Amino acid sequence: MVILVKEIMNKPLTIDLNKNVKTAGEIMRKTRRDAIIAVRNNKPVGLLTDSDLIKKIIAKNIKPSSIKVKKAMSKPLVAIGPDATIVEAARKMKRSNIKRLLVIDNKKLIGIISLSDIARSSPDMIDLLEYKLKMREMPTEIRERFTSGICDSCANYSDDLKNLDGQWMCEDCREEVES
Repeated sequence: MVILVKEIMNKPLTIDLNKNVKTAGEIMRKTRRDAIIAVRNNKPVGLLTDSDLIKKIIAKNIKPSSIKVKKAMSKPLVAIGPDATIVEAARKMKRSNIKRLLVIDNKKLIGIISLSDIARSSPDMIDLLEYKLKMREMPTEIRERFTSGICDSCANYSDDLKNLDGQWMCEDCREEVES
């Protein structure tokens, strides 16, 4: 099932870049959002996130009412179209090392999408991740005595690998070790 960005994006929350950070933080708190888009003449120019507030304001003990959004926001902005798939969005976020993308249609800001939005929209993906985490917690056990693959000793392919002291070995290497 293909899920498109426009199906899960959120309405953009914006603030003029010349407003102070305290005002931005209050809006974010009231709307329970973790990011707000800074705009100049209704055009997006930056993104102020909860992480920006922590790293650039709180950790530096700066008074939020004394600094403007434009001084604390992150840029450049990275965007995606509304008809892109959430897989494309996730890949773009990964390549750009970011957690949010603006959604732009015909040069107009129409939304924002985050990694959290993608995770919430993909319950099957969450189930797979939970299963993978459970597998990591389970002790490794060998269920089969023979398998196919690359011998850990000679690096040749074999249809007759057997685990010997934690290493998968072909018949020739097993004979060599046993003799």
